[in-house]
Amino acid sequence: MPHESISVFDMFKIGVGPSSSHTLGPWRAALACIEKIKFQADLFAVKSIKVFLYGSLAKTGKGHGTDIAVLMGLCGEDPVTIDVNSINPKIKTIQSEKQLLIGGIHPISFDTEADIHFLIKDCLSFHPNGLSFLVELNNGDSWCDTYFSIGGGFIVKENQTPNKKDQIDLPFPINTADDLLHWCMQGLSISDVVLENESSWRSELATREGVLQIWNAMKACIFRGCKTDGELPGGLEVHRRAAALNKRLLKNQTYTDFESWLELIKNGGHNFNYILDWVSCFALAVNEENASFGRVVTAPTNGAAGVIPAVLLYFIAFCDGYSDEKIIRFLLTASEVGSIFKKGATISAAMGGCQAEIGVSSAMAAAALTESMGGTQRQCLMAAEIAMEHHLGLTCDPIGGLVQVPCIERNTMGAIKAITASQLALQSSPDFAKVSLDKVIKTMWDTALDMNSKYKETADGGLAINIPISLPEC
Repeated sequence: MPHESISVFDMFKIGVGPSSSHTLGPWRAALACIEKIKFQADLFAVKSIKVFLYGSLAKTGKGHGTDIAVLMGLCGEDPVTIDVNSINPKIKTIQSEKQLLIGGIHPISFDTEADIHFLIKDCLSFHPNGLSFLVELNNGDSWCDTYFSIGGGFIVKENQTPNKKDQIDLPFPINTADDLLHWCMQGLSISDVVLENESSWRSELATREGVLQIWNAMKACIFRGCKTDGELPGGLEVHRRAAALNKRLLKNQTYTDFESWLELIKNGGHNFNYILDWVSCFALAVNEENASFGRVVTAPTNGAAGVIPAVLLYFIAFCDGYSDEKIIRFLLTASEVGSIFKKGATISAAMGGCQAEIGVSSAMAAAALTESMGGTQRQCLMAAEIAMEHHLGLTCDPIGGLVQVPCIERNTMGAIKAITASQLALQSSPDFAKVSLDKVIKTMWDTALDMNSKYKETADGGLAINIPISLPEC
């Protein structure tokens, strides 16, 4: 089996909520469409563009902001750097003027109602998250390109063959947990192995700086979410809870920045209920930001973006983990476990249900916390296995297609399970474990294949149909 090269910066991507597969992926696909136009013709040669959304993208695209993401991508906006507060005004301008500034420079006529097609009865065979761009030029030429958003912000083009130049020969090639353990037998920690592999792409200094940039984005997201009150967009009338919980836990004490806020948390006590409430608050904060088209980090997806930051901040606040080195090691270890799940199963809820998102993020966090707390490599993998084992079969059934209910609360559950899995692994001898991480990954994939499609991010089953609602048109 060829070894797929996945970097820490593939697993952790800075972007915009609410969904990595339904927002970030389509956004990147639209950017790829613009790049092809630049390469094959010229932006000013374009007469029209039509967008076709299939399968899960069509069924839950309104709630996930897929149409908004596509429009921003066609405008040439970067999801990493765009001012998230500018998105709604830009969309309103496009809708009112019926004009799209493709690539940010060339205006074409574009009616969001007529030119974006939600084909809810059609699903492409390769993956449920398919979208096509039909581009017509002024000279009469046209073409149609199809992309698939396969989870975590990853996209692939239809009929695209892997480019060998894109695959890096890593010093420690890894497809499975057994592969990882093999390399760790040389006396390396999981984060050591990852750091060596990352050096195949860039310098160690660049990797460290990049990982800290990821952490800074996570930190800013948590802090922002803990200060922002109000109602989440989308028409479900879900109220934010993190800010109110933050105030209650701090007993209305004031703070000026993240550092002073963190000191208040650390000095507030270490009893069980207090810590549990803070972990929930951290996770809620991230996913409320995610639901509000805020800036988040895929970890490994947007819908599961709160688990890893919540567990990492738990480690920082309550386990003396506040150092750049410890944070870097935590995220490196988490990324490797996530990449193994991606290679052996999926990180897409449209393919595997919520076990592929919350379950994977919980496993990633559990392994990372275990290494950070001094656990062995086998204990890290055991923690990941425990976390996933108790998410097997978890469905994805978002009410109204919005990444709100049950998605936001599920991040609190995933974070708590990750901490519990780590604690169990640290108190156990993994030599006698009955289930390996590779076996649980295979089981997760088998479960995904058996799972009814209505429980795979379609809003056709579960809570989505038992709590019917009427949402306003976007």
